[in-house]
Amino acid sequence: MTEVTAEPPNESGSSFRLTVLNPGGRDPHEDFSAGAGSPNDKGHAPVNFHGYAACTRGVFHRETKAAIAEGLPVLLLLRGDFHETREALRQLQSAGLTTAVSLKETGLHQIARQLSDPKRAALFREITGAANGFLAATSETAQLCAGGTFFPTPYPIADALWDFSRPLPERAGIFIGTREWDVPSRHHFAAFSLALQLGGPATVFDEKPRRARKLWESLGGDTGKLRTLEKRLPYRDYLAEIARHRLVLQLDKSAVPGQVAGDALLCRVPCVGGDGAIDRLGFPDTNGFGRSLGELKELANQLLRDDTFYQKIVNDSQREAIARVGFEAVAKQLAKFYAALAR
Repeated sequence: MTEVTAEPPNESGSSFRLTVLNPGGRDPHEDFSAGAGSPNDKGHAPVNFHGYAACTRGVFHRETKAAIAEGLPVLLLLRGDFHETREALRQLQSAGLTTAVSLKETGLHQIARQLSDPKRAALFREITGAANGFLAATSETAQLCAGGTFFPTPYPIADALWDFSRPLPERAGIFIGTREWDVPSRHHFAAFSLALQLGGPATVFDEKPRRARKLWESLGGDTGKLRTLEKRLPYRDYLAEIARHRLVLQLDKSAVPGQVAGDALLCRVPCVGGDGAIDRLGFPDTNGFGRSLGELKELANQLLRDDTFYQKIVNDSQREAIARVGFEAVAKQLAKFYAALAR
């Protein structure tokens, strides 16, 4: 007798599993059959587009043949000049696999750079028209394609292994969440200015630390109150850095998926400012969407000084995030979405 082994249920308790395919990309194969796994595991963390695979206990691939061999529904990422994506879509559909596509780079500045090229814009229209559906990591991206559906990139918020929180007395200072200093919509100048008005001290990532220090000094800041991290850290070490701080501050207006806010959720640290998808869903009371600098300054100031208000914001953000961007919530949405596409 042949023994039949049932597939493990994903975070939502269903058997739906998803392959995320980044054709020709740099990230290697990742098997998320164990879900989020541990922060100590090697490989890519279960966040960003890898999160869609992880929350369904699926897989991440960069080779189309390997994705076809899985036999699972596919989320195909539009990357590069889109030619590899078009060829991958043709092969996936020839194999009978339900395939939705998604832009890999979804900030407004990134979309403008990609789709301002007429040839690439035409390819985008061709691919999205041929695919079974269009999945967007931001609500703004969903509007690029008729019938586009927004799914926030999920985070393993309810998983105790991914709880990086520290006791409140061990938290101090401001973590300025954005990097990419050459992107104007990140608004580093404004974030520095606001951090100084709040009294600092502050931590920032900048591979050219002299640049950050000079900007801080130009605003009248004491460089002794600015801590600069020069190198990209392993994800668990990066989260440990965030968790040391009282709050995360960013004034990003790029309409991105919101990894900074997602990282803050794993650390149980309030995130002030930012208009990303997870900022809006996970931090409804402190995000930067529709709020003035004055309002954000008032919120940040209260979070730095009022423990009762601080704990309320943390508790509220965790409740909202688990319901809207947690693994179980997004896995259920994806299962319904792909079931509808298959019909």
